[in-house]
Amino acid sequence: MEMLNLALFIVEAVAYFGLMVTLLHFRHRLGLGVFLTALGVMHFMETYLAAVFYVSLPFGDVSPGSSVFFSGKLMMILMLYLWEDAATVRQPIYGLFLGNLLTVSIAWVLQLHQPLQLASNHTPDVDFLKEMGWLMVWGTALLYVDSLGIILLYEKLGDYFRRRVVLRFMISGFVLLTFDQVGFFAALHYFLDVPIAVFWGGWKAKMLSVCLFGAMFAIYEYRIRRLGADAAARSISDVFGDLTFRERYNDLLERTGRDMLTGVYDRTRMELEAPLMLREALRQGLFATVLIIDADHFKDVNDGYGHLQGDEVLKAIAGRLGTTLRSSDRVFRFGGEEFVAVCPGTNHEEGLLLAERLRWTIATSVKTPDDRPVTVSIGVATADEDGVDFTTVLSAADRRLYAAKKSGRNCVVGHSGVVKLG
Repeated sequence: MEMLNLALFIVEAVAYFGLMVTLLHFRHRLGLGVFLTALGVMHFMETYLAAVFYVSLPFGDVSPGSSVFFSGKLMMILMLYLWEDAATVRQPIYGLFLGNLLTVSIAWVLQLHQPLQLASNHTPDVDFLKEMGWLMVWGTALLYVDSLGIILLYEKLGDYFRRRVVLRFMISGFVLLTFDQVGFFAALHYFLDVPIAVFWGGWKAKMLSVCLFGAMFAIYEYRIRRLGADAAARSISDVFGDLTFRERYNDLLERTGRDMLTGVYDRTRMELEAPLMLREALRQGLFATVLIIDADHFKDVNDGYGHLQGDEVLKAIAGRLGTTLRSSDRVFRFGGEEFVAVCPGTNHEEGLLLAERLRWTIATSVKTPDDRPVTVSIGVATADEDGVDFTTVLSAADRRLYAAKKSGRNCVVGHSGVVKLG
């Protein structure tokens, strides 16, 4: 029976290490959360088995929960540190600690209930839940100390065995799991009156686990991870991966080419997108109108109130443009205090009405620090009436903006002249 238990002990260690290393190996494809979740969900079972489930091995009575699964968790945390960083390592430790405190708190609250006994052989045992909760809190506190210790010891051993990664891995495991055995057995002895003989059997089992994990770590490190790096880099395609890639691509595309001050698209983005927008509108047999919006007397704002206040005025103008234009329109910062709006599916008359609405909205809502209104002048041109390519239409809009400036500002100018004077 003892040899069968030993064989099962080894199988459990190999299976645990194999599964967890696989999740860690593919963390960049599956997501690190998969590994961390698998690491965390076993915590209750580890603690429960360490408290009540023991088997007889040739060298003593041991619990697989402590000797295999908890020991494996600590070695996995060291491996996570080797391939990620300390900031990543602290995430599962803090999560486990807070989750276990929550378990204890819930157990205390549950005592206030008067539970129903639906079956005679299924009686709720809140005391057991509290007891397990405190054991898990103690175990997680030890895990925190163990994790710091195993990382620091591994790094310190690098001063002496820089190239002996596996040796450092195993020595760190031997030392910290010995410390852990002392700490966790003290809690078991206090809460559950576990006999002292279990301490030595558990310690020997943990040392055996470190040997097994160290051997598997060496195989993985030198035969799989290093030689199989190219294979690991291949993508694992599933619906979640496809969706994540698309979301990140769209987010990157959306943020690329943004003006840092106002948040609208910048001139480089305009030069890429605006010609395509006009061509697509014309291909569909639609008009496309281009507006150039320029803040009037903006130099006076900068000179009179400072550049920071000038920046606030520009951001306010950009905000009004964004809320007034349609979702199909695009706003770009052309340079300085000038903005360009491209409005596909908009003929010249509609473009003039839209420009006038923009002019009125800005004049009535954007103010200088002394409450004076900020006004804009707008030039309007439309494809294909003013040309069939973006450069030609933009040049026509720019000439009309200049005409609006000459006409006293705070107005809109189209191909028929001034639409409204301020």
